[in-house]
Amino acid sequence: MGLAKIKIVLVNDTMQQGYSYALVQPTGRGFSPDFKPDLTPRQMLELGVFGGKYMTDGPGEFPASWFVKAKLSPLRSDPSLNYFGVSASQPLSVWREKGWVHPDDPRGWFQWYCRYYMGRRLMQEDERQIGRWKAMRRHVAQIRRGCETGDLFCRPRQRQALLHWAYDSRLL
Repeated sequence: MGLAKIKIVLVNDTMQQGYSYALVQPTGRGFSPDFKPDLTPRQMLELGVFGGKYMTDGPGEFPASWFVKAKLSPLRSDPSLNYFGVSASQPLSVWREKGWVHPDDPRGWFQWYCRYYMGRRLMQEDERQIGRWKAMRRHVAQIRRGCETGDLFCRPRQRQALLHWAYDSRLL
């Protein structure tokens, strides 16, 4: 029985230089049993998330296929690129102030998810981020209680926020 080859990813972009991590799980597999996102990072980028202002300075870390149909805005956030056409994000500075950003993932939750999806595992950070993802379920419940199924015009900001967390709110 041979040892699986572990791939090391080196990151050099405008927010992180000289950072490296190991991919220890197959892409898109080996997730924690209580983490079942509806959407892949590629699907999220194609739908339109974060006003298109995400990873536009060096997509080389992730597969080029993720960016072929991605809705991106390299210069500034453009909420019209979001699936629901509204802003549902707080600035990264707010996330930093609240201590939600881990030093390994200076762009926040979505960067963590992309790296987790690719196969990186950081046990404590993975548990923390999966806990934050699970906390978003309250928004699913609010949409189910307050909106008719399939009414995409009901609570668009909340639906967009759920897309940012890999929940497919189009199905609610």
